[in-house]
Amino acid sequence: MSRRIDIEITSLNGEVATWRAAGAKLPKGVLQAALVPGGPVVGHVYRADVEQYMEGIEILSVALPKAASPLDPRNERLELKPTPAKGPDVIVTYAPKGRGTRRDGERREGERRDGAKRPGERRDSRAPRERGDAKPGEESRERAPRREGERPARAPRTGERESRPPRDGARTGRPARGASNGQPPLTTTHRNALLATLSPEQLPVAEQLLRGGMPAVRAAVEQQNKNATSQGRPTVDPLTIDRIAEDLLGRTNLAMWKDRAGGAIGAGRELRLRDLRAVVTSAKTVTLDDEARAQLKELQTALTSRLEHLRTQWAERLEGAINARKVREALELVARPPDISTRVTADVAARVVALVSETLNADLEPAAWNELVELAVDTSIRRNIKPAGIPNSEASRAVAVHNAGAIPELAKLLGMKVPPPPPPTRTRRTPSRRAS
Repeated sequence: MSRRIDIEITSLNGEVATWRAAGAKLPKGVLQAALVPGGPVVGHVYRADVEQYMEGIEILSVALPKAASPLDPRNERLELKPTPAKGPDVIVTYAPKGRGTRRDGERREGERRDGAKRPGERRDSRAPRERGDAKPGEESRERAPRREGERPARAPRTGERESRPPRDGARTGRPARGASNGQPPLTTTHRNALLATLSPEQLPVAEQLLRGGMPAVRAAVEQQNKNATSQGRPTVDPLTIDRIAEDLLGRTNLAMWKDRAGGAIGAGRELRLRDLRAVVTSAKTVTLDDEARAQLKELQTALTSRLEHLRTQWAERLEGAINARKVREALELVARPPDISTRVTADVAARVVALVSETLNADLEPAAWNELVELAVDTSIRRNIKPAGIPNSEASRAVAVHNAGAIPELAKLLGMKVPPPPPPTRTRRTPSRRAS
């Protein structure tokens, strides 16, 4: 799928122009000058539709940049479209507040009950009080029965507010921010500490570095100078900002890594293994201080412990599959070790090869034979497997011909020349959902 980016023309040589991403430092690629409307101009920024490939980026089309209005240089004006007045489509009538519908004998607000006291009228003290006319502090002897679904009256306030549970994850049982899905919690302790030590002219540069590194700083400077030029204000020197950013780059990278490391340490065993490995590996790109070295040592210890645990479990499962003669499970375990650096020992590999070679015979069901051959091709011991025979099936024969380059013994059983081995393919491994 193509995407749109901003590119800047860096040089022009005949019909070929070199370009780089807007705000970048080095050229990225070349494009045909005929793609640019009106011809490319060195230093101008264009909008381009590009396609990303393994070998690089291909420019599909180039368009002129959007021109900002002189009255609205940032192109931030909002157009208000009036809506013609009309009657409501739906009329909503809310029920009156209170205890529900009015019962016989009750009065609404503003109505007087028969025999109630009127202004200037004295009430006979010997007459019995009506229900609900009790004096303040005196409880009425007769109470109306509570209807079903009716809420009891609230107790009078005493001036003290009820204690409420804290608004955090402990009340609802939800994990902290960033801790879901096994990801490390988001922390900004070291970044905030770094920003607090910077001068006012360094602060905005450091914020851009924390957002996106040097490309974010250059893009922000370019946008600021473009707006300043259109509004008649003085521009800033990009070289000066670059020097400030290069001086702060190492400190900002260290602060971000220490925040990631702190979140990984706080997550503990809830952190996914690949995220833990990513934090440990990214330490090679940062100049560490004493605190960061201590964090890295703790993370490396946790990573080694978890890998050893996974390798032990994997070896035990593989040994059990071999002893139980579960050929399919053994091949799946050999094909998917817990870590890229884990290898099958020579003794275990020889036992798996013997088990698979014995199972792949002409008496096996063609569907099961085909499945085991496909699984064996994905393992590192495939060239040592020597099937005993091929079932009498066209499908099995087609599978054997297709995989003869990976398992040379199949070519000998078919009476054909051994083809060259297939090129290595990178298979996308699906991370295990099992808790490690």
